[in-house]
Amino acid sequence: MSDLKPSLKQSFLDSLKRHRDAFATVEAYHEQAMQLLEAVQNCLKQGGKVVWMGNGGSAADSQHLAAEFMVRYKAERGPLASIALTTDTSILTAHANDYHFDSVFERQVLGLVRPQDVVIGLTTSGKSPNINLALKAANDLGAFTVALTGRDGGLVKDIAKLAIIVKNDETARIQEVHMFIGHWLCEALDMAIVGTH
Repeated sequence: MSDLKPSLKQSFLDSLKRHRDAFATVEAYHEQAMQLLEAVQNCLKQGGKVVWMGNGGSAADSQHLAAEFMVRYKAERGPLASIALTTDTSILTAHANDYHFDSVFERQVLGLVRPQDVVIGLTTSGKSPNINLALKAANDLGAFTVALTGRDGGLVKDIAKLAIIVKNDETARIQEVHMFIGHWLCEALDMAIVGTH
């Protein structure tokens, strides 16, 4: 282990630099983040819900953000209607077994989503078939669709009504920016609802 210490320290510093480089671009997404906030506020005012989905780390991020809405972020407030389509193992496994994993989120969208809802897909590549099919289905239902994506935006940039593309090629850095945007959204909603600063 001691032989590795210099390399590990350099790895830490290199990773931190890549993180900082990714966040140096975040200000460019300000207007899109404001559009996202407006869409979510309108959704909640109309009695809608915010629906999240993703694969792998993005599935965990979806669940994390749905929990921030339903429980709380910082402010004491009531629950904000939100659900992650990644949490019901019976639905996920039954659908993947009986049909196909590509349509595992689409099926849930068809059963749960209403026109007043916001549906947010997290996909670092923009090429995840199950995210893209679900967002298309949500569009057909009249919901407002959002993609938090990366790289060049993939296919999803032409599907979602609002695509926030983190122009980076490293999955971890893209996910870190997605979580920043998600956490800022929670903070902004706290400010709007409770008046916290």
